[in-house]
Amino acid sequence: MAEAHQAVGFRPSLTSDAGEVELGAPVLHEICLSGLRSWKRHLSRFWNDFLTGVFPASPLSWLFLFSAIQLACFLQLDPSLGLMEKIKESLPDWGGQHHRLRGVLAAALFASCLWGTLIFTLHVALRLLLSYHGWLLEPHGAMSSPTKTWLALVRIFSGRHPMLFSYQRSLPRQPVPSVQDTVRKYLESVRPVLSDKDFDWTSGVAQEFLKLQASLLQWYLQLKSWWASNYVSDWWEEFVYLRSRNSLMVNSNYYLMDFLYVTPTPVQAARAGNAVHALLLYRHRLDRQEILPTLLMGMRPLCSAQYEKIFNTTRIPGVHRDHIRHLRDSRHVAVFHRGRFFRVGTHSQSRLLSPRALEQQFQRILDDPSPACPHEEHLAALTAAPRDTWAQVRRSLKTQAQEALEAVEGAAFFVSLDSEPAGLTREDPAASLDAYAHALLAGRGHDRWFDKSFSLIVFSNGKLGLSVEHSWADCPISGHMWEFTLATECFQLGYSADGHCKGHPDPSLPQPQRLHWDLPDKIHLSISLALRAAKTLSGNIECHVFPFSRFGKSFIKRCHLSSDSFIQTTLQLAHFRDRGQFCLTYESTMTRLFLEGRTETVRSCTREACNFVRAMEDKEKTDAQCLALFRLAVDKHQALLKAAMSGQGVDRHLFALYVVSQFLHLQSPFLDQVHSEQWQLVTSQIPVQQIHLFDVHNYPDYVSSGGGFGPADDHGYGVSYMFMGDDVITFHISSNKSSTRTDSHRLGQRIQDALLDVAALFPEGERLKRRGLGEEDSEKAPVPGGPLSSDNICTS
Repeated sequence: MAEAHQAVGFRPSLTSDAGEVELGAPVLHEICLSGLRSWKRHLSRFWNDFLTGVFPASPLSWLFLFSAIQLACFLQLDPSLGLMEKIKESLPDWGGQHHRLRGVLAAALFASCLWGTLIFTLHVALRLLLSYHGWLLEPHGAMSSPTKTWLALVRIFSGRHPMLFSYQRSLPRQPVPSVQDTVRKYLESVRPVLSDKDFDWTSGVAQEFLKLQASLLQWYLQLKSWWASNYVSDWWEEFVYLRSRNSLMVNSNYYLMDFLYVTPTPVQAARAGNAVHALLLYRHRLDRQEILPTLLMGMRPLCSAQYEKIFNTTRIPGVHRDHIRHLRDSRHVAVFHRGRFFRVGTHSQSRLLSPRALEQQFQRILDDPSPACPHEEHLAALTAAPRDTWAQVRRSLKTQAQEALEAVEGAAFFVSLDSEPAGLTREDPAASLDAYAHALLAGRGHDRWFDKSFSLIVFSNGKLGLSVEHSWADCPISGHMWEFTLATECFQLGYSADGHCKGHPDPSLPQPQRLHWDLPDKIHLSISLALRAAKTLSGNIECHVFPFSRFGKSFIKRCHLSSDSFIQTTLQLAHFRDRGQFCLTYESTMTRLFLEGRTETVRSCTREACNFVRAMEDKEKTDAQCLALFRLAVDKHQALLKAAMSGQGVDRHLFALYVVSQFLHLQSPFLDQVHSEQWQLVTSQIPVQQIHLFDVHNYPDYVSSGGGFGPADDHGYGVSYMFMGDDVITFHISSNKSSTRTDSHRLGQRIQDALLDVAALFPEGERLKRRGLGEEDSEKAPVPGGPLSSDNICTS
């Protein structure tokens, strides 16, 4: 999602005027550090690694094996073929009375060695099995005999009750693609958007790169791939995120919305109490590894490493680079309301506070009449300032207000109790949704602590939202947590008839602790400047959200097409109609099939998609011709998506090559060209990962409406979408108001028209379009099945 903005602005501060290649310390030093960081992470979670590292075996399996060996010895059998006797001879001689003890120790050592060997063999076998990606390349709905055999073997070697991190030791490492293949795919991806002259120049510098520099840079990447857990992910976090000096607001954060049509309670404190309790329940399950690992096809595990930093995590600003601070535990949340900061404890005598007790604490904050201290109200605007500025100010703040700063940065997460309502309203559905998205993405510039891993935002009418900082993990991780939170607080915890949390208040709880900031005079000017810049940045963002209800995933499935590829190809048509030209398109997909994998880019603007768009705009082309081209475009997108997921994408490999070239002070016109590209259309799908938590058939409105992010280019769009059930697709569009080339509402209308035009190519789609022409514009009435009733709509 938001990583596209950072990737576009990526300029590592490693450039030098020196043109010579230096084979010395810098790059080798960085590769060594990558490996050391990997091993340090393994050692820091040794106990959890032991519990999950023996998977699919268990500690009890060692006891079973030891008992079996002892039984064999009792029956005068030697399953070790003489090895136990040699082990016994090597043990110290403690005298005749300890002869039996030596035998038991020898059996225990032999059992341990045999047990470890079996576990290692299982891990190696499972890693080899998980390295197979042929299943990804097969046609939808078809499964070859090798894949069926592979599935059966994975089922045998995978065990029955995995914990969250059980598969980490068995995941394969992300492969380094062939540099020749990467360059070829890159040239193919830019051909539709370059003129003949520009393409010839790009091809020339690409061939020069392959001849002169590629093999050397590739060698370093291969070396790193053998030594570190992942050849690209730590550099991606370092240079794309932590070394970025831009404001986190809009540039690095993204948002997730509440239920679109339903607000379980209008009581702000109650909603906050249940939501915070549900989030902490998720953390408890996370600490105990009770969250099941994500499995594709029910069998293929994804990497779970990013789950470690969801809670108790803060991005600390630095002058040249930030760092991520993660605490093992935190027993409080930081709360912001009307310019004041509070510390709210979440546990009492080592037990998690009940939702009703948390509601009581939040209500006390809402009822507190004390005013904000001078400049305290706008203090959080500093977290929206450029990182160098915030780092310098934070040094003074840490000296003068260390306790308050520690309470915020050491919190489990940040909670903002907004004084304004939000969400869909009957009076103006379109404008209310746009304002809701804008409030989550940017707020007022001073009411979010953007450094925290995520901020829970609770509006005055009970509506919820999440603002997430991007560096520590990607959207599927926070989305997984958010789905659990919404389902738990609504369906399991629930509310009483009067809208309050169930249970009883606890009068013995101490009052929430008001945080006091001793702000020196020199910080006041910095706060004012940061607030002005944050308001300017916030005011420049235009957000547009609309649910498209003419058709959804079920219709696309009946067309026997991939739903994501259907939308991506349609977006090319909509964007061309909006701008009159094609552009590089960034779609984020995951590489979590590999250990510590994060994301890869799918370059969705393909030659096939462009041919389809041109055909749709050519009145002489028949529907049959357009449909044939559409299917080719969808098939091409699917091939690119599967290649990216299996580690054969383009952009992360080129990124890593560029980083190595900078370490070596090696200038490459080709790599410079690659990393000067502008992504004017950035897209992302937000999937529903835990369908079992939501009953979309009986409660179709109880599904999160997804989220969005800012544009990656000053004259570009950010577009995310989510399939809500089977018949609704929610789109989130962002752009800059300062641009004369973009308009989020205009693109939204183009998307709706393009979806209907594409659907009309199919026999059933003609009926959908005719029905759509007879109804009001979906922006004016974004209601699937009429859920805008007084019982379930949020009113402000």
